[in-house]
Amino acid sequence: MLELSSELGILVLLFCISSYTIVAKRLSFSLITAPMVFISVGLLLSLIGFFTNVEIAETTHLIAEIALFVLLFLDASQINIKHLKYRDNWPLRMLFLGLPLSILFGTLVGLLLFPNWPWTLIALVAAIMSPTDAALGDAVFKNKSIPVNIRQTLTIESGLNDGLALPFILFFASLVTAATNEHSANWNWLIFGGSQVLVGILVSTSMGWLSGKIFVFAEERNLTTSLYEGIGVLALTGTSYLTASILGGNGFISAFVAGLAFGNVVKGHCRFIYQFSESEGQLLVWSAFTAIGLGLLPEAIRHLSWPIVGYIFISLFLVRPLAIYISLIGAKIPFVSKLFLGWFGPRGLATALFALLVSKDLLDEYSQSILVVAINGVWISAVLHGVTATPLGKWYGHYTKAQRSKNRD
Repeated sequence: MLELSSELGILVLLFCISSYTIVAKRLSFSLITAPMVFISVGLLLSLIGFFTNVEIAETTHLIAEIALFVLLFLDASQINIKHLKYRDNWPLRMLFLGLPLSILFGTLVGLLLFPNWPWTLIALVAAIMSPTDAALGDAVFKNKSIPVNIRQTLTIESGLNDGLALPFILFFASLVTAATNEHSANWNWLIFGGSQVLVGILVSTSMGWLSGKIFVFAEERNLTTSLYEGIGVLALTGTSYLTASILGGNGFISAFVAGLAFGNVVKGHCRFIYQFSESEGQLLVWSAFTAIGLGLLPEAIRHLSWPIVGYIFISLFLVRPLAIYISLIGAKIPFVSKLFLGWFGPRGLATALFALLVSKDLLDEYSQSILVVAINGVWISAVLHGVTATPLGKWYGHYTKAQRSKNRD
């Protein structure tokens, strides 16, 4: 049985979720975002002491693992590969040039601010800080005054960059592990990291493509309904993750690639994917942010230092904007739009969950360093991007409208 304190904690959490749903529409156009609310709820539950440390640790890891592979699959399944070439390849530029540049610049900044850290650890932190999260800038994506090409570019980037950052994260994690393991040669860990990526991709590509064909076949012959399709998609998500893990691959890469293959086979056939992301998927995101606030944020804040604060702010205000600006050089896009795309790259769920999962296999001192930077980066980004999403979105929408009117004149 649960302890009384745990029961009260769950009761408070359920009350907060119910209360938020009542005012969710109004809050979506304010300076308060869902991630801000639920990470604060988690922190409050932790400070009050409703749950024991053991319960918090077990719950946080469980929710993190489930949320990450489900959301990786669902995000990837909604991306149409053909649309990646939308308007001068902006998303492709930001993904395949901007993302590596963000990791490179983040590593260079880290070398200056953390001179006592190994460069491999700094590179790993930079890779973990590179994915972005659309949930923290929801007001931007729903603002119809912002040009559709800008919103679509940010949507595609945020949907794909967590999966594309994962190989970098695994690679640097392997280097960190190799450097701290005296009993294994470095190349053994690199081979292990490479096999994790390769097996994950091979397993998931075939599984996602074949499953997509089966789903389309069943739907066209009226053998199933959207309800059962939804259950099947969730089962496929877990299957792709576990199959790759059993065969020696990385389950998270497998979930992402399987979603990409599945979504581009079924396209508009499997409506559940989109419905789940807008309903039950939101509950999963809220639960994950609550778990972060509950299990990770108190310790992260306790170990916050000025170099880490400096690194986070430079990462948000300089590293990503500069990387995105360079990636868009030569593209037919105004300077202000480049800055807008560079700023709205909030660090969110992927950053926190990658840090949590990678840190399990590292030494305690390295594990703590990664979590302190990542978790503090998430809540600081949640605040900064949350409070700027609505006003900057409105300003940018009016600005682009004025520019179009000026050009017509």
